[in-house]
Amino acid sequence: MEETISLLPILQSIDSPDDLKYLPESDLPRLAGEIRRMIIETVSRVGGHLAPCLGVVELTIALHYVFNTPHDKIIWDVGHQAYAHKLLTGRRDRFHTLRQYKGISGFPKREESVYDAFDTGHSSTSISAGLGIAIAQNLKGESNKTIAVIGDGSMTGGMAFEALNQAGDLNKNLIVILNDNEMSISPNVGAMSSFLSRKLTSKTMVRAKHDLSQFLKQSSLGENIRHVLKKSEESLKGFFTPGVLFEALKFDYIGPIPGHKLDNLLETLRNVRDFSSGPVLIHVLTTKGKGYTPAEQNPGSYHGVGPFDIDTGLPKPSPPKPITYTKAFGNTIIEIAEKDPLVVAITAAMPAGTGLMAFSKKFPDRFFDVGIAEQHAVTFAAGLATEGILPVVAIYSTFMQRALDQVIHDVCLPNLPVTFALDRGGLVGDDGPTHHGVFDLSFLRFIPNMVIMAPKDEEELRHMLYTAIFMPCPTTIRYCRGNGQGVDMSGNLEKLPFAKGELLHEGDDVLLLPVGNRVYPALAAAEGLEKIGIKAAVINPRFVNPLDGDLICHWVEKTGKVVTVEDNVKKGGFGSAVLELLAKRSLFNIPVRILGLPDRFVEHGPQEILYQNNRIDTPAIISSALEIVGK
Repeated sequence: MEETISLLPILQSIDSPDDLKYLPESDLPRLAGEIRRMIIETVSRVGGHLAPCLGVVELTIALHYVFNTPHDKIIWDVGHQAYAHKLLTGRRDRFHTLRQYKGISGFPKREESVYDAFDTGHSSTSISAGLGIAIAQNLKGESNKTIAVIGDGSMTGGMAFEALNQAGDLNKNLIVILNDNEMSISPNVGAMSSFLSRKLTSKTMVRAKHDLSQFLKQSSLGENIRHVLKKSEESLKGFFTPGVLFEALKFDYIGPIPGHKLDNLLETLRNVRDFSSGPVLIHVLTTKGKGYTPAEQNPGSYHGVGPFDIDTGLPKPSPPKPITYTKAFGNTIIEIAEKDPLVVAITAAMPAGTGLMAFSKKFPDRFFDVGIAEQHAVTFAAGLATEGILPVVAIYSTFMQRALDQVIHDVCLPNLPVTFALDRGGLVGDDGPTHHGVFDLSFLRFIPNMVIMAPKDEEELRHMLYTAIFMPCPTTIRYCRGNGQGVDMSGNLEKLPFAKGELLHEGDDVLLLPVGNRVYPALAAAEGLEKIGIKAAVINPRFVNPLDGDLICHWVEKTGKVVTVEDNVKKGGFGSAVLELLAKRSLFNIPVRILGLPDRFVEHGPQEILYQNNRIDTPAIISSALEIVGK
């Protein structure tokens, strides 16, 4: 790390944006190169979000150079593009700990720095938060600037337009920077993406604007005629670019401007800082992955990466691992769809992340990427289901939180057969608390008509998906991030008996009730307990809602003691469901230990460390079993 810093003399001198302002403008392009180098070198070692961060280096420098942060507030939408921001705001010496356990977060975090104006990790929130901050400053009689930086991918989220609508109506001094790189994680989709497309704006329109400007400067026309032509140019640009949309929302629209030319950025930002009043939107054209050829050529693959070789761009070699749950899901839905033409797949801007890329190519007419619009995805699926289609909605658990009302009102209330494939259920690791999917069992379990399943391994996931798609009601399959158990997956697909668990290990001393990815750690705990003379029964519930009450209660009565284990918060989760079952069956005075996640947000770090710290791993299960049996 010291060697890297020693080769970056300008960046090494920057401990805050105040230091940045001492640099002459002529040094800023070199600083941009040094920042890119540090980002590439660091992410190549520890992994992280590469392409988004490389695309906003000049924009980040310009923002901190022009504005008076932290008094002026910068809000980064999603936040995975904020690495350059972290480097310029006092975290350079800790940057090597990026996304590492006990290191700095991969996202803006207010407790980490006064320069992080808003905690974020989900999409389309920056304009709403920025408007709130701007209004608060106005109420306090302050005149600081508020800048919301939002990507064109995030503009597919309806929340962004709800905020634009109010901001335009209130006419407050809010600056919105539209970072237009034609990407979210995967290429953007939908009419909004087409409207923002730079097929016209970045090539034809920018070139036309330049040519007309040069003509006006060189001509001998009178000043009035030049002014008229200039206004005509702006009208033409506004008619053919997103200016017509944003100005209809009462924003002053500026752009599109090149996002990697610091002189253009600095001039525009200074003008807006000094002369604007009311809401302004600056349309900035950037290249995702800028400065690293593999990322520029394939930005989707370099959105979020593990450690890689800088020279080749290839992932660093690692021992062979079993198939991931995501891949198992993607393979299985293709297998099912090949036999049933009514099966369709829906995702919210995550075709690669949810394992649906192969499906999208094989069945393009049956694949729907709705953009960053989880609410729409759910109700869209409900509409399909009313017509006999079999929709599978694949969304990360943490993002499904955004569509809870639609799940309740549009799917579960009319009891429609929509299948939800919730990837990244449980602790996800280095992305941290904004991405941990640790609330889904709790916020789905209370909804009438919702069936919930959780597979113990990748093979069981196959059968659960096959079962869910043909269920006559809403069904959720919740599975974790990462690799499976390496079990055989060559068997034919089978429908699982409804609401039936499976006994995996017999024992008379204590009942272990693990769910989903905690089943194998519980089996290992049972083996460990047996070595010291304690016989533990282990049940894989398979169904979280409804529970297999007969099977569970039989073994509760047989053992008289229960330990539940889940990769979910304890409140309202699987353990709570077991307690409710015991109360319903009048099984009182049964000692129960609930192992699950605490009533706090869990930090980022490797999954195994987080399992250990939160006492849901094998040693913790053994310890709880020993405690409950009195040893």
